[in-house]
Amino acid sequence: MSLLLSPTARRRGVAPVLIGPALIGAVVLVVAASLLLGSNPLAPDVVVRALLDRDRDVGAVVWGSRVPRTVLGLVVGACLGAAGAVMQGQTRNPLADPGLFGVSAGASLAVVLGLHVAGVGSVTATALLAMLGALLAATAVFGIAALGRGLASPVPLALAGTAVTALLGAATSYLVLTDETTLAGYRIWVVGSLSGRTLEGLGPVAALAGLGALLAATQVRALDALALGTEVAAGLGQSLLRTRLLGLAAITLLTASAVAVTGPIGFVGLTAPHVARALVGGTHARLLPASAVVGAVVLLACDVVARMLGGLGELSVGVVLSVLGGVVFVAIVRRGRMAEL
Repeated sequence: MSLLLSPTARRRGVAPVLIGPALIGAVVLVVAASLLLGSNPLAPDVVVRALLDRDRDVGAVVWGSRVPRTVLGLVVGACLGAAGAVMQGQTRNPLADPGLFGVSAGASLAVVLGLHVAGVGSVTATALLAMLGALLAATAVFGIAALGRGLASPVPLALAGTAVTALLGAATSYLVLTDETTLAGYRIWVVGSLSGRTLEGLGPVAALAGLGALLAATQVRALDALALGTEVAAGLGQSLLRTRLLGLAAITLLTASAVAVTGPIGFVGLTAPHVARALVGGTHARLLPASAVVGAVVLLACDVVARMLGGLGELSVGVVLSVLGGVVFVAIVRRGRMAEL
């Protein structure tokens, strides 16, 4: 991984060659912590033995709980981090979050409808419903924005996303507040957690996430051009309609994949690009992979913290991320150092 430091980090005397190994080392550390730590901490030799031969005493804990949530933490965090970088590049708004396009709201409504109408409760069915709802919501946002023929600007997309999110959120609230059974099932999913999740259905979700990552990778030059302004980007030969469409598709696929397996998890897509940008600068060829790695590290680290703070009951990682994201959000606004995208 040949990532270079940003000019700011370079001026501080940090060797550019160290950034790749540092990010890889951070991933290794959080993976080790995720496997070792929890309400029942395990010794390293015990975990290694369980990984190698699925030792009966700890195999259920390691393979049944910690391995799945570690894998999911890496995948979901990477998806949200990359989606956040694309979202902020598309809108030129450093406070933009992937949920702005109605993805999370669409997934939530689809899950609630599945619970309310058909009593759907399986992990695979819930993930498929969440994915379908997220994709439909994003399509609706794009369609509404396209009606105004304002896709050259990010404002119509943002406004359409806000309106669709509000509408879907109202419908979701109505359903869960009028049916106790639906509310009971929904509250478990909507909190956003790695606990109790399995790798069931991860294959199709990972495939869609991979497609989203590929689409994002094809847009690095267009995103760099957009950072200079839409008029400059158009003057450089970039098709704004194509860039908006492919960017929305990448954000939708990445975010929907994450939401489908863990429920809505906020603030990773907001914070990860800022950390990555401080390390590698604003060039998207470096920023996108760095944001994915940082997102994976942040989510998995917060999950470990949630386990340690919650005792036997464990906190939801969404709670820890809400606190962290709130602090980061306030810090960005107070310092007035909005990253120039």
